[in-house]
Amino acid sequence: MSHSVALVTGGLGGIGTEICRKLSDHGYTVVATTFDKDLEKAEQWITEQKVAGFEFLVEEADVTSFSACGELVERVEDNIGPIQVLVNCAGITRDSFLKNMAKSDWDAVLSTNLDGVFNMTKSVLDFMLIRKFGRIINISSVNGQRGQFGQTNYSAAKAGMHGFTMALAQEVARKGITVNSVSPGYVATQMVMKIDEDIRNELISQIPMQRLGKPVEIANTVGFLASSDASYITGANIPVNGGLFTSF
Repeated sequence: MSHSVALVTGGLGGIGTEICRKLSDHGYTVVATTFDKDLEKAEQWITEQKVAGFEFLVEEADVTSFSACGELVERVEDNIGPIQVLVNCAGITRDSFLKNMAKSDWDAVLSTNLDGVFNMTKSVLDFMLIRKFGRIINISSVNGQRGQFGQTNYSAAKAGMHGFTMALAQEVARKGITVNSVSPGYVATQMVMKIDEDIRNELISQIPMQRLGKPVEIANTVGFLASSDASYITGANIPVNGGLFTSF
């Protein structure tokens, strides 16, 4: 029996895990992708999620490879079920001031954070178009909206992600497919908690709510966008940042 599938790239990360859990609560069979060659880590993650009451599938896929994404999508469609929700959450940082930035650090961030969105979405879209239904949700960033010191590569990729969202939303609006982005602010993930405490407290002091976001608060927004409650929302960017950056 085939199940409706939610495919979450970067699903093993702090925000990705909560997104997987939320979509599972919504009744989807969740497939998380990882580029981590360390499959032991994936096994450990699956076990941890089982203990918490969640059954997830993990597939290895390099989002920077168009052919790998195509093969992954074919595998999931053939063996697991129709992909109704795609969440592009895979992302990396390689921070440094532009004057010091190596070309390889620019390329790595753009190819994972932006090319990865094209590679996965293009592969899934053919199937969504046939079925005339789909939810595509791109995890962008507050720094794609306002820029950030030392993050020309990351900010450019995350801003580009929303440009992609707005354009594709218009192309597929009549096909029953919505395309939206979510822009988290600073969220209490392992990555953010590794930042030096003084710097972290300085960041928090700039947030009107005076706290970091919780991964589940990002996941709640994704869950909403994936649901029928959000069927008239497309081409939108939903900021979830505690008031750190506001615009309309």
